[in-house]
Amino acid sequence: MDARLSGLSEPPGTEDGEAAPAGRIEVRERVLRKIARTASASAIGIDSGDVTAHVVDHRGGIAVRVRAPLPVPDLADDLAVGNATSVIDRARALQEDLHTRLTQILGRDVKRVEITIDGARVNRKGRVR
Repeated sequence: MDARLSGLSEPPGTEDGEAAPAGRIEVRERVLRKIARTASASAIGIDSGDVTAHVVDHRGGIAVRVRAPLPVPDLADDLAVGNATSVIDRARALQEDLHTRLTQILGRDVKRVEITIDGARVNRKGRVR
C-alpha cells in the first residue's frame, strides 16, 4: 500500500465566501492508523498498546480493521456476570461508536469498521485493605 491514503479532497471555501488557499492536504497512513488505534482503545477501555488497527482505502472512503481484547467481568462475580452485556452486543455497539468517532475525528467517510475480539481482559475487583 502507498505511504498515504488517497481521496483527500481540496479544502472547501471559507465561510465568508473567499476561496480556500490552493494546495493539497496529505495525511500519512501511520497517522490515520494511530488515531484509529487510540480511539479504539479509548472506546474499549484498554491501553492503546493492546490494540492493532489498520486503515485502508475502501469504495471512496476508508475501512478500519481493529483487533483487540475485550474487558469482561470476573466470572466468579455472579452479579457482574448477570449484569454484563453480551460480547456480540458490546462489539456491535463498539462498531457503531467507532464509526461515529472516526468519521468525526478523521474527517473522512468511514465506509466499514471491522472488529476482531482476540482475547478477554478480566476485570478483577481489588482487595479492600
